[in-house]
Amino acid sequence: MKRIAVIGAGYVGLVTGTCFAELGESVVCLDNNGAKIEALTLGRAPFYEPQLQELIVRNQHAGRLTFSTDVASGVRGAEVIFIAVDTPMSNDGTSDLSAVRAVAAAIGRAANGPKVVVSKSTVPVETADLIASIIAENTSEQYRVHVVSNPEFLREGSAIADFMRPDRIVIGTNDAEAEVLMRDLYQAFDAPILVTDVRTSEMIKLAANAFLATKISFMNEIANICDLVDVDVKDVGRGMGFDQRIGTQFMNPGMGFGGSCLPKDLRALEEIAATRHYEAPLLRAVVHINQRQIDVTYAKIVAALGGAWRGKTIGVLGLAFKPNTDDIRGSPALALVERLFAAGATIRAHDPAAQAAVRIQFGERIAYCADPYEALQGSDAFVLATEWNEYKNIDFARARRLMRGMTVIDGRNALDPEAVVAAGLDYIGIGRRKSKPGAKQLRPIASKSQT
Repeated sequence: MKRIAVIGAGYVGLVTGTCFAELGESVVCLDNNGAKIEALTLGRAPFYEPQLQELIVRNQHAGRLTFSTDVASGVRGAEVIFIAVDTPMSNDGTSDLSAVRAVAAAIGRAANGPKVVVSKSTVPVETADLIASIIAENTSEQYRVHVVSNPEFLREGSAIADFMRPDRIVIGTNDAEAEVLMRDLYQAFDAPILVTDVRTSEMIKLAANAFLATKISFMNEIANICDLVDVDVKDVGRGMGFDQRIGTQFMNPGMGFGGSCLPKDLRALEEIAATRHYEAPLLRAVVHINQRQIDVTYAKIVAALGGAWRGKTIGVLGLAFKPNTDDIRGSPALALVERLFAAGATIRAHDPAAQAAVRIQFGERIAYCADPYEALQGSDAFVLATEWNEYKNIDFARARRLMRGMTVIDGRNALDPEAVVAAGLDYIGIGRRKSKPGAKQLRPIASKSQT
């Protein structure tokens, strides 16, 4: 059993610490937010993530997981220290590393022997070098402190599964002892382990997120062109996806990506390039296309309802930036809501998890509804803005009876157009065929064994 300290009880830190405790390690999660630590000590997770609260309670009862605000004590008692603090985007687009700097200094002051410090936060290249130098500046004794890069690849809404069944584990270090310890820490996982130097490890994380964002923006661009020529982007995506070089993941167009990671990591890569006098036009285009998708969705609503918004009510299903989370950072749904507010529309909205967070930001400007059907009551149109599973099974006949208008804007291409139209509603998707649903669909390509 290793003694692990995780500094930062936010999304990444709490999932990391809880999952290591589930694997039998002794973990203390540290944070300077006293209210958060108090809630965690009582077994209450500060955000919604499937399975997380259950695992927190179980490992607390087993004595493997504790929470504290005493960072110095946690550092002194640990052999492995994960840095998992937030690194938000600054106003100039760079990553704000102030929390990372503060934690590194605290580790240096508290160090009482050899330590392995693991950078888990998503950070620019060369941050591990920065951490190492700050620790050295603040350590009175010259203990052996190795700084390792170990990026996370967790998706909000499926973070526990992603941690427990990873596609790969990346470890950035040039120290043999640190490599052995990190390999031992991850020995229970059936996943390839890639060991690189520290800077390569940091770049892998940024490049992976940038590529995923690029796939999303690429398909959104294709969807917008499909709209112009009356082609269904769903069929286009399926046809492309059979090519193993392309694949089917991240091929569904919609209102664009949000959250805290993809936008920030794109900007971080742009900044790295700019400081070295290199333009990165592809990254800039990915961001531009993503931001434009809100305009595209808004324009579809305007085309359906006309430009006079006074007295118009829009039902919005989904407020979080993606399903299975209450995270609203960078949410395309909220960006669209802001546009609708500015035009004078009234908003009735529902989200299974994010309404409390949205209320803090928007106050009572939104009518928060107890269920999806209440959000559709009296609406001139409704927008599927976040593809929660419960929205995919909406009773459209019931929705038609509740709505004042007939327009359904499928901002995530997650609904069945034929079911919408069969209920007497007008379906508008992102890059979906404008002609009547029911056209011949693509069939799976037969394998050689079937021919």
